[in-house]
Amino acid sequence: MAKMGVVTIGQAPRTDMVPEMARHWSQIDVVERGALDGMTADEIAAVPRRDGDEVLTSRLVDGTAAVFGRDLVLPLLQQRITELEASGVDAVLLVCTGEFPPFEHSKPLFTASPLLTGGARGLTQGTIGVICPLPEQQDDSVQKFAPADVATAVANPYGGSRDDFEAAAAALAGQGAELIVLDCMGYNEEHRGWARAGAGTIPVVVARSLVARLVAEAVEA
Repeated sequence: MAKMGVVTIGQAPRTDMVPEMARHWSQIDVVERGALDGMTADEIAAVPRRDGDEVLTSRLVDGTAAVFGRDLVLPLLQQRITELEASGVDAVLLVCTGEFPPFEHSKPLFTASPLLTGGARGLTQGTIGVICPLPEQQDDSVQKFAPADVATAVANPYGGSRDDFEAAAAALAGQGAELIVLDCMGYNEEHRGWARAGAGTIPVVVARSLVARLVAEAVEA
């Protein structure tokens, strides 16, 4: 059985996410690490974000959500990847749909963003409707899914309501979206159901499911 390290940009264990993904991993043992492991919410909030830094959000071990800049987690992510490889994993998966520069690695390293964007562009030639957690992330989503035509809306996986998701999906349907993507690993199957209620007949893809299935194809082979 393969052993895979799963790295979140927040804190591990991700009891809200990894068990749902692991349903697709019958031949994979998972070891979790978080970039922000060991930090308090106050310590995370105290780190300033520079102008132009990509805004990220993730879940902490106490179940609350934190908002922070990509600059904070980049060196910590590299540290977690290196630690996991040294521990003997066969592969590493970074479970964040944000964009990251290349990391140093000696084992196969899968990052959620290219798996999600490539999969979405392969599923439609038309407009992709993207739901992201924060308004500050909408421009990043447009750039990430390019060269496809992209429309965006906001619904937060960490506390957003059914009405938020239905309204976001309905707005994207009204803008001509042919596929709706929930662009954060924090979105779950319940969120997909809420979005479907507003999307009508438009298919809705949730990041964690698509990423988990693609990784299973590679790691379990």
